[in-house]
Amino acid sequence: MARSRFDLTYSVPWNLGLIFVGSVLFALGAKAIVEPHGFVSGGVFGVALLANYATGLASPGVLYFLLNIPLFAVAWFFISRRFLFYSLWSMVVTSAAFELIRADSGIRDPLHAAIAAGVVCGAGAGMVLRSLGSNGGLDVIAVLLFQRYNFGIGKFYFLFNLALFSLTLAALDVDLVIDSLIMVFITSVMVEYFLALFSQRKVVYVISDASPRICERIRDEMNLGGTFIQGRGAYSGQGKDILMTVVNNVQLKRLEEVVFTTDENALFIAENTFSVIGSSFSRRKIY
Repeated sequence: MARSRFDLTYSVPWNLGLIFVGSVLFALGAKAIVEPHGFVSGGVFGVALLANYATGLASPGVLYFLLNIPLFAVAWFFISRRFLFYSLWSMVVTSAAFELIRADSGIRDPLHAAIAAGVVCGAGAGMVLRSLGSNGGLDVIAVLLFQRYNFGIGKFYFLFNLALFSLTLAALDVDLVIDSLIMVFITSVMVEYFLALFSQRKVVYVISDASPRICERIRDEMNLGGTFIQGRGAYSGQGKDILMTVVNNVQLKRLEEVVFTTDENALFIAENTFSVIGSSFSRRKIY
């Protein structure tokens, strides 16, 4: 049997590489932007930063490693061994990179720093979550909730951090808390963006008397499939074949051209869809 191109997402080298790059990127943002400005990044790493700011007994990288130990027990019993080992790899890379990196972003304005940190750390965290593992820490709980209840990972992070900052508001400068919340919000948005980056599609419905011909053209000229849905005109009462197909943003304009050069009176409806998995699209990710 031919090897599927989607097998790459389940291969060990791909996942280890994706986690490595994302973890280093996250550690870079934390070391070069978050720590110099005294931001609290949220999640378990944010707890580690708070503990470091308050006590100075250990570096955030070491504290992050120690705080992760009980959470990995949750991954072992409730998710999967594979998820645990990939997440462990992320935790080790993040902790080591944070300790080894010596960098200063050069950003001095707190608002600019919060935006930059949110983008960099969110991109890194999102890359890791594109794999079959996680960043460790709070991601273990977030993935568990997402897997069982389809609760958005970015949303969970934002709500948790909102509660965290509410509790620590009395101990931190108000401006610092606001800047940190801005950073956390942008981080959450970036995580959601990276998770949906290669899964978003357009669902297109075409209502036309020439639906069979349009379907034939998109199959031959665009190498796309389609499904006919039985419909009935509300005014005429006549049966119609409604063509449904799924395309990406690049293909949408080409599909529109095919439809209206075949039937200029066709009705063309395109809807955004958050995720399309299965068939010739992305494989369902199983942690």
